[in-house]
Amino acid sequence: MTTEQVWLALGSPTRADLIWMTIGFIGQLLFFGRFFVQWLASERKKTSVVPTQFWYFSVAGGIVLLAYALHRRDPVISVGQAAGLFVYARNLYFIHKAPAAAHG
Repeated sequence: MTTEQVWLALGSPTRADLIWMTIGFIGQLLFFGRFFVQWLASERKKTSVVPTQFWYFSVAGGIVLLAYALHRRDPVISVGQAAGLFVYARNLYFIHKAPAAAHG
């Protein structure tokens, strides 16, 4: 496939479209990062573990993906990301509220 064919397949995006597409991919990368850190933590302990970093990646990815969804005017993804952000933030609240030994 030539560069011209790829460009046409993408609908000849504008510079703003490419910037927002990049923002969307950054959000997806951050969201993937949460699974990656969870997998590594579980492998190290040889049991299922959800480290604090998982929730930070969730918040970061959720915020970026919510911005992307709002820009795209996608109500389904916007509502899903907004609801998820509440859950991620609430988990971080519980982690930081608990004594240090509880989430070591």
